[in-house]
Amino acid sequence: MAKDIVLAFSGGLDTSFCVPYLQERGWNVHTVFADTGGVDAEERKFIEDRAAELGVTSHVTIDGGPAIWDEFVKPFVWAGEGYQSQYPLLVSDRYLIVDAALKRCAELGTRAIAHGCTGMGNDQVRFDLAVKAQGDYEIIAPIREIQKEHTEVRAYEQAYLEERGFGVRAKQKAYTINENLLGLTMSGGEIDRFEAPGEGAVGWCKTRKDWPSDALEVAVTFEHGEAVALNGEPMSGPEMLAQLNASFAEYGVGRGVYTGDTTIGLKGRIIYEAPGLIALLTAHRALEETVLTKQQNRFKPEIARKWVELVYEGFWHDPLKLDLEAFLASSQEMVSGVVVLRTDGAVVNAVSVSSPHILNAKGATYAQSADWGVEEAEGFIKLFGMSSTLYAQVNRGEG
Repeated sequence: MAKDIVLAFSGGLDTSFCVPYLQERGWNVHTVFADTGGVDAEERKFIEDRAAELGVTSHVTIDGGPAIWDEFVKPFVWAGEGYQSQYPLLVSDRYLIVDAALKRCAELGTRAIAHGCTGMGNDQVRFDLAVKAQGDYEIIAPIREIQKEHTEVRAYEQAYLEERGFGVRAKQKAYTINENLLGLTMSGGEIDRFEAPGEGAVGWCKTRKDWPSDALEVAVTFEHGEAVALNGEPMSGPEMLAQLNASFAEYGVGRGVYTGDTTIGLKGRIIYEAPGLIALLTAHRALEETVLTKQQNRFKPEIARKWVELVYEGFWHDPLKLDLEAFLASSQEMVSGVVVLRTDGAVVNAVSVSSPHILNAKGATYAQSADWGVEEAEGFIKLFGMSSTLYAQVNRGEG
């Protein structure tokens, strides 16, 4: 008698392959698409139709936008750091996908879950650890299994599907593409070979020849570190991020080619596009720089880097992550104000900041005016540099 299994499903090559593979091994496959943004209505329908075409037992689509904003975007923007100071953690929707799949497992009364992660990447770590942290489940990863026998995995998957009468999108033959509310990543082909990306390796971001001629300016309002309004109009987090993605992608903002140290030890190279998230990070950092103390601004990146490492490496449910988030939340008490962002293309800058909490000294402006005298300045410099000055004097034989 066939058993039920829940498959985290995106309609791409890997998860499409998983359906007949599991079916042929006696499973009733129930697919779950956690819509964490980045797909339009047409693509969402394609995913649902793809599941039906593959003959799944059931398919459900879950709206993951609010969860990804509250559980990832807010603390990530508070942290303000990319992985290895660059990559904006666009894969973090994986944890919300696991939650949606496990919820479906509970509805069906099964403890079996499947995913389309490969044995060469980081996502397998994120999926497996997120599942293990929430209970005792049987985890099946078909792509990992076929790697034991096939070295050209994508070619094998494509042939496997085509032999069973299922077509494969042309773009999926060349690249692995992941899209969500956070942004887009692309790997495969010449990208994996550390070569210049080809003409087809383009996602949301427009190329230079297609940028608008007029500059773009937008105002982002923050309350306690969370973006709550765009150009004075209050809106939900997911709605704002989607709008920022659309606006800044027109100017090519947020695109990068990134090589990183992966969890499993390989060098991973991808193209990423995160126009809205990069815009939010730029605005938030500009506001923080004006309202936090020097000690906060110095120390906070240490906490941020550790939080980012935990999220990147699969430790979404580790208690330390929650401990660090408590610190990050505390640091945002005075991070309220309005930041104006501007781009002429490729790069976004914060051009103005307004907040009642800016740490301005009433009688002084850096390098312009001061309400202290020469003696006070000279005394400060003498005491501040005492240790270095003594070292120089002693080792010159003057001490």
